Order: sequence, then C-alpha cells, then structure tokens
Amino acid sequence: MKQRKLLSLLLAAAMAFAMLVPAAAEETTAPVEPYVIPDVAGKLVILHTNDTHGRDAAVEGKTIGTAGVAALKADFEAAGATVLLLSAGDFSQGTTLVSLDKGASSVAFMNAAGYDAASLGNHEFDYKMEALKANAAAAEFPILAANIVVTETGKPLFGDHMTVDTAIGKVGIFGLDTPETMTKAHPDNVKGLTFYQGEELVACAQAQVTALSGEGCDYIIALSHLGIAPESEPNRSTDVFAKVTGVDLVIDGHSHDEMDGGQKVGGALVVSTGEYLNNVGVVIIDSGKNASARLVSAAAYTKVDETVAKLVNDKDAQVKAELEKVFATTEVLLNGERDPGNRTEETNLGDFAADAILWASRQALGEEAVDVALTNGGGIRATVEAGDITMNTMKTVFPFGNEVATIDLTGAELLEALEAATCSTPTAIGAFPQVSGMSFTIDVSVPYENGPQYTDSTYYAPAKPGSRIQDVTVNGEALDLEATYTLATNDFTAAGGDTYGVFVGKTVYKTGVALEDALVSYTRDVLGGTITAEAYGKPAGRITIVGNYPADVESGAWYYSAAAYVLDNRIMSGTGAGFEPSGIVTRGTVYQTLYNIAGRPAVAEAATFTDVSGKWYADAAAWAEDTGLTAGTGSGLFSGDRAMSRQELAKVFADYAAGQNIKPETPAALDSFTDSASVADWAREGMETAVALGILKGSGGALNPTGTAIRAELAQILLNCSTLKPAA
Repeated sequence: MKQRKLLSLLLAAAMAFAMLVPAAAEETTAPVEPYVIPDVAGKLVILHTNDTHGRDAAVEGKTIGTAGVAALKADFEAAGATVLLLSAGDFSQGTTLVSLDKGASSVAFMNAAGYDAASLGNHEFDYKMEALKANAAAAEFPILAANIVVTETGKPLFGDHMTVDTAIGKVGIFGLDTPETMTKAHPDNVKGLTFYQGEELVACAQAQVTALSGEGCDYIIALSHLGIAPESEPNRSTDVFAKVTGVDLVIDGHSHDEMDGGQKVGGALVVSTGEYLNNVGVVIIDSGKNASARLVSAAAYTKVDETVAKLVNDKDAQVKAELEKVFATTEVLLNGERDPGNRTEETNLGDFAADAILWASRQALGEEAVDVALTNGGGIRATVEAGDITMNTMKTVFPFGNEVATIDLTGAELLEALEAATCSTPTAIGAFPQVSGMSFTIDVSVPYENGPQYTDSTYYAPAKPGSRIQDVTVNGEALDLEATYTLATNDFTAAGGDTYGVFVGKTVYKTGVALEDALVSYTRDVLGGTITAEAYGKPAGRITIVGNYPADVESGAWYYSAAAYVLDNRIMSGTGAGFEPSGIVTRGTVYQTLYNIAGRPAVAEAATFTDVSGKWYADAAAWAEDTGLTAGTGSGLFSGDRAMSRQELAKVFADYAAGQNIKPETPAALDSFTDSASVADWAREGMETAVALGILKGSGGALNPTGTAIRAELAQILLNCSTLKPAA
C-alpha cells in the first residue's frame, strides 16, 4: 500500500514545465523493401550525399556509411551506368571519427569511396585555413565553391566548376557554399575571403552556367550547400535557383532537409538527402535528359564495400580506444536536441555548458573578474545519455575545438546580442543563447525588427533591442545598460560568429582552455565527477519564453489572460489543434496541470490504478495518488480520459487548496445562485470553498455545477488560484 502524504507547495509558484503530451500508440513497422538496382544501362546515375558530419561508419538500418555509398556506386557501375558520386558539403566535421584529425580522415574515406566532386560546407572551415587547405590538397576529387573568392585576388578559394564526359553527354558541375559561413564558421577562419550573397550570389551562379554552357555542357549540376531554412533567406537554394536559368539539377545541403523525389525550383530539380548518411540520393538521367530522383535509406540498402569498411572501422576503433575512457557519470539525460532543444529554449545541457564556461573563465581570470557566460545553442551537437561520460562524449557534443574566451561589453550591447540571437524564436536558430549568471524573458508575440545589417554577415542588428528581450538580470540585479560587463563565451561567439555581430571589434581574451577541457574540469573539480539530478535534472529557469500562443487564443477573448498565464508558465499546453478553449476537460488534464505546478517531481512508484500504464498522465496520476489528491473513481480506476463537471473541478481545487493551507474565512453561501440546488451533496462543501476563495465564479447568476468543464474555464481557475496565499 502506498503511503500518502500531502504536498506543501505555494500554488502561486507555477513552475515552467511543459504538460506531457499523449504517448503515441505503439505501431508495427512493416519491413523495409530492399533497394534493387533498376535498369540503368547507358544512363547517368548521380549518387549524392550532404551533411554527413562524420557518420562514415555504417550502422545497419540507420546509417549507410561511406562503405555503403561505395558499394552502391559499384552496383550501379556493374549495371552499366555512368556514375558520378557528389557531396554537397559538411563532410569533415561532426564526430570524433573525423574531427580528431581535423577532417583528414573524412577526405581519406571519400577518396576510398571514389567521390568525383564536393562543394564546401560551412563546417569545412571549422579547423582553420591550414587544415582546410591540407584536406583540399589530399582530396582526390575537386572541391568547388564558386562564390568564395580570395578578396585580394578575386579568384575562387579552390575551384569553381568542372566538366566530365558521361553516357548522356558532357556534364558541368559547379559549387556554391552558404554565405552564412561568414558567421557560422569562426570569423578568424574566413579572414581574407569574400562570400557572394544575395543578388551577387545569383549573378555568380548564372555566370557559372554561362561558362559551362560555353564549354559545351549538355547538362548542368549545382552542388549547393545553401539549404532551404527560413533563416537563410535570401541565400537559400530555392531563392537562388528561382532566378538562375540553365541549371538542370541542384544537389543541396546545409538545412538537413530530406527531399525524396526532389522539388522543382524554376527549371531545376532540387534534391537533398537529409543528414548523417541516413540516406543516399539517387538521380537517374536518361539520354533525353529526363531525371528521376529518390532517396535510398540505410534500411533499404545494407551492403558495404569491405575495403572501405575496413578503412573506416579501423580508424573508428583507434579513435574510440583513445577517447572512451570514463571520467565521470551523469544521473540524468542532458538534452542536446536541436528543436525543440538548444536552438529554441533553455536546456539542462545548455545550463551545464554555460556554467562550465563561467567557472573556467573565473579560474583563469579570478572569481570576481567575470560576470556572466553565454554559449550558442548551435554549438551543442548531441545528447548526453544518463550513465558514464567519456572524452569521446564531450568531443561529440562539442566538436568544434573552441576555447573559452572573454570580452567586455556594455549592458546595451549585451541586450542587443540577446535580441539578435533570438530573432527567430520560437523557430530554431543556432545562435540561441544558453546562459549562466543571467536570466531574461523572450516575448515572442513581439515581432522582431531588422536594423542595419552587420558587416560581413548575413544577419541584422535588431532595430529595437529590448522589445522582445525583457527583464534581463545579471547575477540577480537588473541589467544596467551603461555598465560594463565581462562575458565568458566560446571564441567563435566572441569573435562575432552567428548573430553576434555586436561583438565584432571587441578585444577577445582567449584563456587557452579548450571548451571540452573546461567541461571535463568543471565536472571533476566542481561536481565531483557526477552530474546529479539535483543540479541538472531540469533547466534552471534562466530563460522564460512567453507569447507563443496558438491562433485560437485570440486577443480580447474573455479567457485570453488565463490562457496566456497557463501557456507562459507551461501549466497547460496546446492539444495539437491549438489551445482548444472550448475543448472538454478530463481528469487526466486536471491532475496533470497540478503536477506541472508542483514542478513535475520524480515519481518513485507507479500508481496503483489499473488504467494509467502508458498514458501521458501516468506520472501525474501517481503523484496525485501519493499526495492524497485522488483515490480514483472506484474499482481501482483513475479514469483519466473521463470528462469533468464544474462541481468536480470545484471539489478538486478546494481539496488542493486545503493541502496548501489555503482556506476561506467562511464558506460561501450558494443560495444566491439560481441553480444552487443542483449542486450534489458530495460536492457542496468543495463548491462553497471554491466560490469563497474566488477559484470558481458563476455566470449569469448560475453555477452550472453539472455542466462539462472546458479548457478555457480550467485556465481561468488556475489563474484565479495563482493569487491565493497560505494562511499565516
């Protein structure tokens, strides 16, 4: 028998935790049909990859791996096709398999697989220019990026285009890399380079088409690391190739989008595989230049080239042997997801990283020398699972080789940086700030307004800093716009990377401490080798996001303030169809909201109810049973999907208030309500308490006790409760 206890919490202190969503029903996944090489004799087959990010080792059913790509190329060649194997960039960074030697291994793997060409991606610039030039020299295939030129000479950094004779005639290939490289790579790594963007990028691409046509090409391919993400406008592949004529095929990357079958843009077919070698793109082109495109998944094609597999696997084993020594443990999963995650909201991993940066900078400069820390969410690349932590884990999560650095800036400049870095929130952005030593609120209902464009950047300064970013505090004190603060961050952000153009020109002090070393030392020296649930089991509440309301929360509606309150404080969430203010209230919903207010504490023992296993409200039901808020509906049932009446709501919240020592001076008389006689005997005391406390109010002189409660009413009740205080 479970021991019951009453929870003692202030009802007004609503914790910012999202309501659990219903678990999806278990699905039976049908076996994937193996990919069979079609009739391709005399045809041109384009195999393409993008954003492989070091996932070169094949994982059956998940990642084809570079050895799988090589095997697929050999199969098509054996079937009589001319095969071109092309990469749309971001091949040299992402896991320790390739990042430990600054991308050299990735090039060796691509050489072995027989790549014919690759475009540069922004992450090819992560290891400084010397490493990039060494990798390009080692590549047995051209590396193309027509829109990246050496500023002093005006010539392409490596190459712009190439031609090759194929079964369908002469094919021309040119490369483009995202202008965002200027800010998504370390600024020091792109010094002396010019990246064409906007209309200059369009003109550059059109010039490549003209040149290739002049060289007699019958078919033109663009290797385009531009992507289709909204934040990349106007430099997306869809922007550029809507204006460029004469391109037949665009092999795209950067935004990690899967385009099975491709997408027509202007006269070109745009294709992209997604990410991480989960798929290989296959485009088959016949003599009439007719093209068909599809993605071949790792589940559909499981063959590998044994020679390439040995090369990759031997290197993988060598790297793991060096790095997979356990140095710490974590009691909780540290969230490294992108969206929702480190690019959209505060996470526990973001808190941990920012805390480590702040600590390491103070170790280097003195405890009082550094005020706050900030790191860009896009620099966090993987989740840390609960359990043992190795150096391999840290280098996978933080693969860029950055070091801890500090800059001095004014409060006004810090406010501008926060406003710019959240310009697209709640839409994901790599600049999203994970912070330590500060807190702030983002009101996403306020539109972001561009000011002037930052120099050598694709991003804009905010026109009105402080319009979306509000209530900024530094170490518990309100931000002083005229004061000078010392900010610790990584050297990429300190130099003005991502949206942080306001940092450009600041004197950057590099501590010499690698980011991953700061994380390791912080874990060992401060946390004692264990990342605990108490310290990092949940985000610390440094960043509050408000104003992200569904369309059916209409300004001026009677429930608007209540809906805003429960959504902003994550007491209630949407249903997938909006907020649904007139949707019915179930028992599961009610107890989940109370569980959310309590901070969703860990549940040590499952509920005794027989009907909650696997339900989205299972933990809430167990918590409500533990705290004595409910004994269920009889026969061992919780009945979480059953609708609740208004008198049931009154009783639940009256009981909950009593558990918080919140009581009215005198119960309310219900005689003034026209339908008071309709209140059930078992609910009357609860209704009297709820009315006396102002938790529940009538409408038109009636209580409607037997009416089914709706979500807008529940939100209003929760808002009413937020003002109540325990008795002295």
